[in-house]
Amino acid sequence: MSDKTKTILSGITPSGRLHIGNYFGAIRQHINMTQEGDAFYFIANYHALTSLRDGELLEQYTLDIAMDYLALGLDPESCTFFAQSDVPQVTELSWILGTLCPVSLMEKGVAYKDKVAQGLQPNIGLFTYPILQAADILIYHSDVVPVGADQKQNLEFSRDLAQKLNNQFGEDLLKQPEPHIVEEVAVVPGIDGRKMSKSYNNHILIFDEGKPLKKKVMSVVTDSAELEDPKDPDTCNVFKLLKLFATKEKLSDIADKYRAGGYGYGHAKKELLGEINDYFGEARERRKELEKSPDTIRDILKEGGRKARARAESVMEPIRKATGIIRTH
Repeated sequence: MSDKTKTILSGITPSGRLHIGNYFGAIRQHINMTQEGDAFYFIANYHALTSLRDGELLEQYTLDIAMDYLALGLDPESCTFFAQSDVPQVTELSWILGTLCPVSLMEKGVAYKDKVAQGLQPNIGLFTYPILQAADILIYHSDVVPVGADQKQNLEFSRDLAQKLNNQFGEDLLKQPEPHIVEEVAVVPGIDGRKMSKSYNNHILIFDEGKPLKKKVMSVVTDSAELEDPKDPDTCNVFKLLKLFATKEKLSDIADKYRAGGYGYGHAKKELLGEINDYFGEARERRKELEKSPDTIRDILKEGGRKARARAESVMEPIRKATGIIRTH
């Protein structure tokens, strides 16, 4: 049952084409949760600037993300769907939160350390990323934030910063949101068994089809068991991916075949390929139609931005008053 008094907030950074880890780890929950409350979903294009330096590409990625969500079933009438850059109150709140944030809090950031370790060039935007993310979350008085397990610390940062502002300027200025993590799909395995990520180049794209998709699926890493050997489905990367798509009955049947022997990993990969095609087939066709109407995509984001600004302004106005920030227009 929908509770429109509960605000749900999440965002996704436009850093390239989406993969099935993005879908099962976040997008599917986003779409389903529009029925559970007042949902605000944004495309985090400011965040993308910490690593992307191509303006045309960022604009295209932003529109691509919007098309992907709409093709996958997000109804813009059932939520507020917008680009982060359409809400200037976010960067305004981010600065105020930054003035209250100890440097030591940012130095604890696991995500920052991980990205630098992966070779991403350190910059202040990357270092203070959690402050802008906190502003994204707090500016709409969010109650629930669907996040991946790797973002749980940043949600805690948001709660900390909300408390700091409330303690300094007023108890009710900002809400402290709660995380929503779906544990069983919080980490989707890639074709090499590690977490699926573009950084590892181990991903399967949602809208791939034909030979590119088949090549990825057939590249899923398995052990050296022979065709006739019994196999353990619980340790197999192919089976872990099949669990995302197949029915319980089909999974049980495939698991029995694994354990009996005479069923090869090639057989399982063909099953996985068929499941992916069946699952995303209709969404692929919808996306092809959306590509023909880029102005429609922009109009949807524009309307979402208007609604998001109205909510953000209602939160920001008392914060300005409490902090003494004067606006003369």
